Amino acid sequence: MLKPLLAAWMLPLAAILGANAVSGQDYPNRPIRIVTANAGGGSDFAARLIAQGISGPLAQPVIVENRGGLVTAEVASRAVPDGYTISLNGANLWVTTLLRKSSYDVLRDFAPISLLLREVAIVAVNPSLPVNSIKELIALAKAKPGELNFASDAPGGTSNLSGQLFKSMAGVNIVNVSYKGNAASITALVANEVQMIIVDSGLLMPHVKSGKLRALAVTSAQPTALTPGLPTVAASGLPGYESVGMTGMLAPAKTPVAIINRLNHEIVRVVTREDVKEQFFSRGSEVVGGTPAEYLAVIKADIARKSKIIKDAGIKVD
Repeated sequence: MLKPLLAAWMLPLAAILGANAVSGQDYPNRPIRIVTANAGGGSDFAARLIAQGISGPLAQPVIVENRGGLVTAEVASRAVPDGYTISLNGANLWVTTLLRKSSYDVLRDFAPISLLLREVAIVAVNPSLPVNSIKELIALAKAKPGELNFASDAPGGTSNLSGQLFKSMAGVNIVNVSYKGNAASITALVANEVQMIIVDSGLLMPHVKSGKLRALAVTSAQPTALTPGLPTVAASGLPGYESVGMTGMLAPAKTPVAIINRLNHEIVRVVTREDVKEQFFSRGSEVVGGTPAEYLAVIKADIARKSKIIKDAGIKVD
């Protein structure tokens, strides 16, 4: 008689425990890891700042695990969807899948937690170029088709796609010269090897302030406090232009909604603290925050936008 009674007692207990797991009531009960890019970069800085901020409220250690290149996305997409592995990525997470065959699909294999940061870029030129606005730059490019060059990172990179979008919308023939990273691109522009660049404000502003480069406009839809006094590209000669970088937090697909919401609450609470906002601001990033649904909408819109840029520019990566 004891066995049937024990079984009858265990069934509702199992149901309760299962419900708690789905609702996230016992989450977290062990360390959490944030998988992100190589140590020392902007993503690493953001991940460590967030990890430090959420570990206390979650009452668990939050460990940052640095992985290079595609490994970050592959590890995060294959992780158990229990909230103990999350990832911090930029738009390269989905741009990569538009350029080459990948083992993951962003919309299928990830659950957005929150858009964290927006990185605004600057359109800058070598001071020897006789232009002081986007309108003048476009006019000069049209007058000298194929004679101006713009520096960028590798094909499909953020600055590359920003430049290709500029070319397409302005209807100009400016030749792209790709370098191994933004640092090399900026060095080339300072040396007047190329005439134009579109790169994150945090990287360009020191050169603008020193007079080595001339900033014409920012790539965001609205003016930003990151670059006081600079107009937007859209308002100064190219209506509708917008190209910003972004950094967000995601979990593996099928992570319980209750856990996603808990993580969203704690992460957004940290990044919107004034002291944390100031730290990101000093590095050239604006804090966004927001809901999982809002971040999903941003991802879908950006995939559509960048798919068109890549197709129109004929960008191919071997």
